[in-house]
Amino acid sequence: MLIDIIAGARPNFIKIAPIVEAITKAKDRGIDINYRLVHTGQHYDKKMSHDFFEQLGIPEPHHNLEAGSGTQAEQTGKIMMGYEKLLTEKACDLCIVVGDVTSTMACSIVAKKAGNIKVAHVEGGIRSRDLTMPEEINRMVTDAITDYFFTTSATANENLKAAGVPDSRIFFVGNTMIDTLQKQMPRLMAPPVWKSANLSTGAYLVLTLHRPANVDDKSKLAALLHAIIDSSNGLPIVFPVHPRTSKVLSETGVDLSTVHLSEPMSYLEFNFLVKNAKAVVTDSGGITEEATVMGVPCMTLRDNTERPETCTIGTNELIGTDPANIPPAFETLFSGNWKKGGIPPLWDGHTSERIIANIIDIFGIA
Repeated sequence: MLIDIIAGARPNFIKIAPIVEAITKAKDRGIDINYRLVHTGQHYDKKMSHDFFEQLGIPEPHHNLEAGSGTQAEQTGKIMMGYEKLLTEKACDLCIVVGDVTSTMACSIVAKKAGNIKVAHVEGGIRSRDLTMPEEINRMVTDAITDYFFTTSATANENLKAAGVPDSRIFFVGNTMIDTLQKQMPRLMAPPVWKSANLSTGAYLVLTLHRPANVDDKSKLAALLHAIIDSSNGLPIVFPVHPRTSKVLSETGVDLSTVHLSEPMSYLEFNFLVKNAKAVVTDSGGITEEATVMGVPCMTLRDNTERPETCTIGTNELIGTDPANIPPAFETLFSGNWKKGGIPPLWDGHTSERIIANIIDIFGIA
């Protein structure tokens, strides 16, 4: 059996690493299962792509579609054309897509239309209900044509059932991102800013911002930064700046003297900072999952989340995008009253093993 594993952007690389490892282990046990790793080239910057492959021990991709940048439509089209050509040359038996990036949607469409190939969606069923998010469109389109759903939460299961997906196609397996985190935890390493800024455990904040609603308008970004800095009790703030954010940041006029700016960090460096931070302020979904498992307080600057379990069970709180909501959240943090949180079910480091075991069973592989 040949399985295509699709990866195109930074979150994908984190999620596919343990799946590749689980397939390799199954093959070593004599199971007739092979994979073809397809990098779409959606993220092509070294820090956003190649460094992750090196640090997470992911083998070099069998194919790189080299889609590169462009508008949503341009990038989607390049990925679809590249993957269609690959399938025309050699089809696979199953296409595994992960997460909710453009590559996820594009390759799932091609798999179904080019060869009626079965599609498995890892992290299927999550929903923000916010159609202004490109990721939500990607999720909805992908799940509309997916054959097998490997889910992270009971909420995702219920979302799929409400959409008419039968139980027989839903597999509650956990979170592959946490598989990677659990494996790499002993290898986390301090980035240069740890020494240069004289940081110490529990005495700094980590900030990430990249969503259009927060960063595209310089006055909105400035208001958020003012609120965070003014509420931080003078703690240093480490801010790895997303390329999207860097374009606007210099125009805000905000005093960033207590903020340590950096380029996007490697996986091992960034999660070292999260693990040792007083708190994380973010508008990312994946970081809320990692912070939850590491027991670090997390404030999410969004009005909705597709990962509600990080709030109902974990250490995350949905603060919203109004800067006025930030000071009260910090008051709770510094008063010592932030919730302790727990770890959602099956976020135990063995999700990928369950995924591959289910695929072996579904396809009757011997």
